[in-house]
Amino acid sequence: MTDEVTDGTGLPPDGGREWRGWREAAERALYGPGGFFLRPEGPAGHFRTSVHASPLFAGAVARLLVATAAELDTDEVALVDMGAGRGELVTGVLAAVPAGLRVRAYAVERAARPEGLDPRVEWTGRPPQGVRGLLFANEWLDNVPVDVAEVDEDGTVRYVEVRADGTERPGAPVTGPDAEWLARWWPLSAPGERAEIGRPRDEAWAAAVGSLAAGRAVAVDYGHVRGSRPPFGTLTGFRAGREVAPVPDGTGDLTAHVALDACAAAVRARVPAELTTQREALHGLGVCGGRPPLALASTDPVAYVRALSAAGEAAELTARGGLGDFLWLSQRV
Repeated sequence: MTDEVTDGTGLPPDGGREWRGWREAAERALYGPGGFFLRPEGPAGHFRTSVHASPLFAGAVARLLVATAAELDTDEVALVDMGAGRGELVTGVLAAVPAGLRVRAYAVERAARPEGLDPRVEWTGRPPQGVRGLLFANEWLDNVPVDVAEVDEDGTVRYVEVRADGTERPGAPVTGPDAEWLARWWPLSAPGERAEIGRPRDEAWAAAVGSLAAGRAVAVDYGHVRGSRPPFGTLTGFRAGREVAPVPDGTGDLTAHVALDACAAAVRARVPAELTTQREALHGLGVCGGRPPLALASTDPVAYVRALSAAGEAAELTARGGLGDFLWLSQRV
C-alpha cells in the first residue's frame, strides 16, 4: 500500500463531510481507499469463515460443482467465487475436483489479485457474463453495504446517520423504494425498532444470478426470514478475531445478517429457490461429524487420528448455534 494522509480514522479525508447514511459510510470504510477489505492481511486476518475452518467445506463445494456439471451434461464447467477474499475457496475447490472435469475458475473480488494464486483462476472485479456452472457466494452478501432505519419517538421511520467514530443520529424519513422494501420485508412500528434495508443486496444477488447462462447460484450467509427478523437489527463489526461495535473507520469489518427470502424473491426463476441451513446442506454433500469406529484405532491408528480430526472439523461446520445455522440459498438457472 502507498502512504496516505488520513483524518485519524484510517481513511483519507473527505472534504469535511461528517454525517452520512450507513450504506455510504460502510461502502467507504470497507471498499474505499485504505478500506478494510483492501488491506494486505485480508479478511482472514480478522474473522474466520467456513472456508478457513476446514478444507471439508471446499470439498463439499467441489462435489456441488461436479453435480452441477452432471446436471448440465458437460465435462467443462465454470466456478464463480463471489467475494473471493484472497482466493482461499476457489483454490481449495480446484484441488478437490476429480480429474477429468475441466473447471474455468473465476474469483470475483475488489481487492488486488494475491501473489501466488493458481494461474488457472481469473481474477475479476465483477462476475463473468453468460457462463455455465456454479456461482458460489460465501459470506458475500452480508458485506454488501445497506442503510439502517430506526423508528423515532413519534413513530416515524428514519434513516440512521453515522460518523466515522460510530456515533449515530436520526436522519431523514425513509421514503420511496426503501420504504416499500421495509413495508414488504421488514415492517417497523415501535419506537427504537431497527432494520437493515436489504434492497441493495436483493439487486446484487439478482445481478449475480443473472450472470449465469445456466447452472446454479448459491449464497451462504448469516440470515433471517420474514416472521423472525431481529427487532433491533444485526449490524455489527469484527476486528482481529473479535466482535466489536460497528465503527465505519476502515479498521474492521462491518456486517449485517441477510434477508435471504427477499434476495430469493428478487430473482425471477422457473424453479423455486431452496433455502436451508448449512447443517442440512453439508449433510447432503457428505459432510458429517460422526466419530470413526473405535476399532480403527487398533487396526490403523494414523487413519483413526485423521478421521477423528475430520469429524471434529465437520462437527464445527455443521454445529447448531454456530456455522451450522448459516443459511444456504440455492437457485437454479
